[in-house]
Amino acid sequence: MESSLPVLFLLGASHHTAPLAVREKLALDEARAATLSTRLQATPGLREFALLNTCNRVEVYGVAPAASVAQLTATLGEITGCTGAELAGVLQTRVGHSVVEHLFAVAAGLDSQLVGEAEILGQVKAAYDGALARHWTGPVLNRVFQKTFQAAKHIRTHTAIGAGQVSVATVAVDLAGRIFGDLATTRVLVVGAGEIGLKTAQAFQSRGAGAITVASRTLANAEATATQTGGWAASLAELPELLAAADIVTCATAAPGHVLTADLVATALKHRPARPLFLIDLALPRDIDPAAAAVANVFLYNLDDLAVIAEGNLARREAEAAKGRAIVAERTAALWPQVAQTLGRGE
Repeated sequence: MESSLPVLFLLGASHHTAPLAVREKLALDEARAATLSTRLQATPGLREFALLNTCNRVEVYGVAPAASVAQLTATLGEITGCTGAELAGVLQTRVGHSVVEHLFAVAAGLDSQLVGEAEILGQVKAAYDGALARHWTGPVLNRVFQKTFQAAKHIRTHTAIGAGQVSVATVAVDLAGRIFGDLATTRVLVVGAGEIGLKTAQAFQSRGAGAITVASRTLANAEATATQTGGWAASLAELPELLAAADIVTCATAAPGHVLTADLVATALKHRPARPLFLIDLALPRDIDPAAAAVANVFLYNLDDLAVIAEGNLARREAEAAKGRAIVAERTAALWPQVAQTLGRGE
């Protein structure tokens, strides 16, 4: 194929290709996502694009000549501060049929770190809706994403891939249940009042946790989440006291740096020498300093740890995942000739 002809491409990294420390650097906050989008719009030959940015993946879907696609690796490195060595072997590039197949699998939860989780479909829809509203997409991506949502719905309807309401929130609470058994007497601190924080607090509430405190930088946000889960609200300024009292702490904020430093955790432990503290970091970039794990009586889990724990349930879902992958292959084969024809016409 001539390098000047447009191709459907994917450039990105996920938990499959990048360790946690690199995913942390690749994670795009609002400012960096806006900068990347501006640079993409200025890339010569790039006709269409959409940016999918979640806690476990950063992926650019687009239509451009192969030569233009090659430039985007350097662009992503500049914006994230990742070196060429860090990106080598981490960024994957897909072209053509493989892009459709991959996006179908992503939206259906088949490519997720927690196979079968449902949140990713909403995230893919939000990414597409944002790109569509800004006129970044065109005839190729519009068709591919619309068919993606149909495929994901079909897979969810005709398989049991999502049985058990798989999510980082539910896996975190299951972990807490394994450790403590009955959660009725445990004191839970949920740091972060966003969507993940709310779902985590709700999951703890459904498991019978007796005391849930929600802490947020904005007290009003903490109060809103606490009201929905029958808990108490607090500000991040109260973290030293809250940590000293808690048994289980989950963190899921959008902060750019550590919300719980090793020093803060160590100081809190001085006020509770005989009681262990379980910390579960659901954020990326990470909210909890990894050095906190070295503090005596502290047990720290991150997203990758939760994925390992969730693998125990994967066998039960693997048969359903196989059904889902078969549907992905069938629908990709049906859609690709239409996409290829559109690319060939240069629409």
